[in-house]
Amino acid sequence: MQEKIVEIIVYIIKEMRANKELGEINLNELAEYGYTETEISTALSWVIDKISIGESVFRAEDTDARFSHRIFHEAEKMVIDSESQGYMLLLREIGLLTDLDMELIIERVMLSGFQKADLRNIKTIIATVMFDRDGGNTPGSRFMLTSHDTIH
Repeated sequence: MQEKIVEIIVYIIKEMRANKELGEINLNELAEYGYTETEISTALSWVIDKISIGESVFRAEDTDARFSHRIFHEAEKMVIDSESQGYMLLLREIGLLTDLDMELIIERVMLSGFQKADLRNIKTIIATVMFDRDGGNTPGSRFMLTSHDTIH
């Protein structure tokens, strides 16, 4: 489920980068793609929580980071397929992943013993890195409700 939430967050971020306000984003389109209401709500909550605590959900386009590019080592290319490499670079380019996140994801993949990590494997690791980034102590760091939580 975490992987689907990341996919929805990517969609929302892309829409926001196209100068759409949160209220202008067509969430019905996500439902048409097969995402559940819970997944959509969870992703939207994550974005709203990040914004409400003053954290940027994506990097501004005028930062110096757009001038640097991550080159995958031959050993990394042997383990991480090209589709996954492209997906990771996309998330970095839209500012959803930092350079440090990228290195952490690559390190986890390389140390996990995969013969060949596909996009599904990479999305799982990305979700783990994204949602564990804050350590669970700040608003926006927890993306699932427990049985005792309520929404007001």
